[in-house]
Amino acid sequence: MRTLMVGAGAIGGYFGCRLLESGRDVTFLVRPKRKAQLDERGLLIQSVNGDSTVHPDLLLAGEEAPPFDVIMLSPKAYQLDDAMNDISPYVGENTMIIPLLNGIAHMQLLQERFGADRVLGGLCFIETTLNADGDVVQTSKVHRLTFGEWNGGTSERVERLYEYVKAANASFELSENIQQEAWHKYLFITMLSGITTLTNAAVGPIRDSPYGVELTKQLAEECVSVMKAIGAPISDQLLEMATSAFEQQGYKMKSSMLRDMEKGLPIEGEHLQGYLLRLAEQHGIETPMLRIVYNNVKVYEQKRESAF
Repeated sequence: MRTLMVGAGAIGGYFGCRLLESGRDVTFLVRPKRKAQLDERGLLIQSVNGDSTVHPDLLLAGEEAPPFDVIMLSPKAYQLDDAMNDISPYVGENTMIIPLLNGIAHMQLLQERFGADRVLGGLCFIETTLNADGDVVQTSKVHRLTFGEWNGGTSERVERLYEYVKAANASFELSENIQQEAWHKYLFITMLSGITTLTNAAVGPIRDSPYGVELTKQLAEECVSVMKAIGAPISDQLLEMATSAFEQQGYKMKSSMLRDMEKGLPIEGEHLQGYLLRLAEQHGIETPMLRIVYNNVKVYEQKRESAF
């Protein structure tokens, strides 16, 4: 089963490396700068789950190659348009596309471009980043990637794929309710990225502050109210699940959005908080905390743009 991992960054690099370790056929679709880096150093992982170095097959966008059986997408949301253009030549009639992006908005775009039958649901839970040398640094025991048929249930193709990936040194899981899981993660990541970027702090100091937990819960409540209004397939216990998960995070846990802000990088605020805020406005739902978080995101983006 030939797999194309789109990008060799913190997420794609990690899970692609773990698949290669287990003897699976993985090619990375990369940009010229990243290719030069990987040609020189290889793909290195520094991880609490075991260090690793692999020398993968690399493909530059536009180079000829037959269609792949599986394409795993792990770009940032603002890179999605370019990523869709890049993978288009490698999508065949039976290709399974597994997006690992945060949020929900990308699903419609992918389905419209490649057909709903080709696009599975996917998500991952992992705390990872690239260091200055381009190595993947993974800092917690959690390294889970979940996929499944977007409309639920199971199928021969996803069961075959699960058998193919399950031996890797990572938690690859097959879900029969991936759409609900995607919405649940959407709430958590929107809440976590929102509160950590608003306060410019990791989870521990937020919990220790006078109103940190209260404000985090208010943000989650507003997001859940929007999801309910549009009929998203969420659990009745989602709010309690999300706030409990927040309270269980490590003291130094930071959202990837906050880490990107600290590096002066683009962020996914429009895809996460912005998408929910637009839905709230369409349905006449008051979301004052979400508006504050989104405004903070836009201030950062404006400051970043003016610096270049």
